[in-house]
Amino acid sequence: MSFRSMVRDVRESFGYISRRNFEVRIHHRGKSLGSDLQDGPMVIQQSRWASLPPELLRDVMKRLEEDESSWPSRKDVVSCASVCTTWRDMCKDIVTSPEICAKLTFPVSLKQPGPRDGVIQCFIKRDKSKLTYRLYLCLSSAVLDENGKFLLAAKRSRRTTHTDYAISMDSKNFSRSSTGYIGKLRSNFLGTKFIIYDTLPPFNAGRLCSQERPPSRRFSSRKVSPKVPVGSYPIGQVNYELNVLGTRGPRRMLCTMHSIPESAVEAGGVVPGQPKELLPRLFDESLGSTASSLSKYSIADSSMDLSSCRYSECGGGGDDADKERERPLVLRNKAPRWHEQLQCWCLNFRGRVTVASVKNFQLIASPASAGASAQPQAASGPSSHDTVILQFGKVARDMFTMDYRYPLSAFQAFAICLTSFDTKLACE
Repeated sequence: MSFRSMVRDVRESFGYISRRNFEVRIHHRGKSLGSDLQDGPMVIQQSRWASLPPELLRDVMKRLEEDESSWPSRKDVVSCASVCTTWRDMCKDIVTSPEICAKLTFPVSLKQPGPRDGVIQCFIKRDKSKLTYRLYLCLSSAVLDENGKFLLAAKRSRRTTHTDYAISMDSKNFSRSSTGYIGKLRSNFLGTKFIIYDTLPPFNAGRLCSQERPPSRRFSSRKVSPKVPVGSYPIGQVNYELNVLGTRGPRRMLCTMHSIPESAVEAGGVVPGQPKELLPRLFDESLGSTASSLSKYSIADSSMDLSSCRYSECGGGGDDADKERERPLVLRNKAPRWHEQLQCWCLNFRGRVTVASVKNFQLIASPASAGASAQPQAASGPSSHDTVILQFGKVARDMFTMDYRYPLSAFQAFAICLTSFDTKLACE
């Protein structure tokens, strides 16, 4: 029997269990929980594949992981992790993080750093009528191919003094009280300063949230379940230099990632505090569903003002050595070069960008000496700081490509790219 037949059989058995559970719930609808238990235990057929020997199961999982390397066939790996606890633990041991395998398999991969030796190619679709932006994983190398694996979605909400972008794993529900909500992006009135908020605490959450503020009254405790993720941790900030009427040339942006240390881009550097689970009960209900809870991470929303969110103001006490070691990663946009023949500013996107736009950019690591300066400086020679960590560009009217790598995650890269869509009254 082939591996595909085995996986198909497992998926059918798992689907039978779900349908059987649904039929029993419908049959006993209207009765109390006690009466259901007294009527008799619910009999569910268990898949014959759930009792495989561990050695055989590991060999099957390894071969499946190697064969199904791309979507949509990679959904078979997700289905295997949904069979039972044994299969789930085996999949978690075999399927490595995107940093190692350069693959996005489970939802937790969206908040794990990308690969070190390559990039993950994605594209963003913009819907101006609904003010929504959807992130997809590229399934082919063609830049205009609209077939992709859906990853994240964002919805823009214009307020009186700022603009919010709610980021969710559900393309239809962007409410902060929903279980698909994983973060947000907030800008000031001019569109020059942005703060990235995450529902999962970073490794230095105590330092970032040391300045306690009154709890948010946005939601009533009676209307929101305590299991809903309501925490907001400021993990990054994006600043655009003032450039009225474009007199200073192209846009200049500076991105400070508070949750990533500066040493992460060096050889052997790591990003501490990588999440192992996006939501604690993600596998218990269904790996294909995003409904879950985050009760142990839920805190009051201690949103920070856009005018007082500098890293030095968020940090707590400590000696100078600790502060130097935990200095945040600073990214700056790569300065374009003026092309005399074309009479325009140009960047080498290696064929991934085909339409000229003020929104196009490439982010590289800023040297420590230029970390406090918002003006990009030309690199004197090739080094680790010249590696493009994130690039974003236009390929069609409402379609943009997004390629990212280590140490950024898909969520962080998507949030940074959303800043380029926002209207900037003082930058253009």
